[in-house]
Amino acid sequence: MIRLLAGVILLVSLAHPAAAGPDAAAINNAEFKGKAPTDDKIHPAVVKAQVLLDRANFSPGEIDGKLGENARKALKAFTEAKGLAAGKQPLTPEIWGALVATSSDAVIVDYKITEKDAKGPFLEKLPAKMEDMKGLKSLGYTSPREAIAEKFHMSEALLAALNPGKKFDEVDQTISVVNVAVNETKAKGDTKANEAKPAVTRVEVDKTAQTVKAFADSQLIAFFPATVGSAEKPTPSGTLKVTSIDANPHYGYNPDYKFKGVKSKTAFTINPGPNNPAGIYWIGLSAEGYGIHGTPNPSKVSKAESHGCVRLTNWDVAKLAKLLKKGSEVSFIDHEAANRK
Repeated sequence: MIRLLAGVILLVSLAHPAAAGPDAAAINNAEFKGKAPTDDKIHPAVVKAQVLLDRANFSPGEIDGKLGENARKALKAFTEAKGLAAGKQPLTPEIWGALVATSSDAVIVDYKITEKDAKGPFLEKLPAKMEDMKGLKSLGYTSPREAIAEKFHMSEALLAALNPGKKFDEVDQTISVVNVAVNETKAKGDTKANEAKPAVTRVEVDKTAQTVKAFADSQLIAFFPATVGSAEKPTPSGTLKVTSIDANPHYGYNPDYKFKGVKSKTAFTINPGPNNPAGIYWIGLSAEGYGIHGTPNPSKVSKAESHGCVRLTNWDVAKLAKLLKKGSEVSFIDHEAANRK
């Protein structure tokens, strides 16, 4: 009887293998069935929607395959910009149809790991405190997995789920990644496409919604989820102007800032790198010490507080920086303050 029971258990386990993670075919062929997923698992249709949003310049932040806060913000902005009817759910068949119509390129593609991806140099560990960063030569990535995930605007969890059992430090290893660079790749050899790109005339930072919108006159041309200030260090109000646009910035800490958790009484400088507190771009504003910049923690955009500045993912701030020029206006809007009046 025991042997028979063991045999039955073995047959059941073979007939019902453990649930597999998402794969390229499931995501590329995903269709929206009319009901948005409510669980916290990676969903093929959500991965596809996030990639299509990213390509259309309505950033969902980190692409993680989950219908979280930032994906919902991007869907709302896309819906409003396209003049579509908003439903009770953030994603409807009409919105899905409009998204799919924006691009027919594959959502998941093969990518061969390069020597540059794998060789680093990488940090053994990213210090938790700013003071401990000041002696490091560079604030690089901590692993090839982190570097590749950020390169393709993905969460490390989604990258790992798409590539079970694969290592990310093996040169020439073929892995699956999301295909977010379609428009950028096509534009490289397209002079007319580059000439036709509209210039941003105004940036709108919504302090309540935690979002950044870039406009060419009245046309919304890019949307980003953001972390905008905190109760301790609020962002400015009113309209400022862009005074500088710097790639790979150093981060200078002034003790007058009195940041919570920073005990240094003297000024210090942190060297550049994607894990620098300001990320890979600094867009300086006409209020001393304030700017729009990247972050070493893309998963925390909109979900944490800043020291008064506006934080975007590294890839989003790079995109915004390339659309801006010195003198561009940046307006800060506080709906809560307006409602209190």
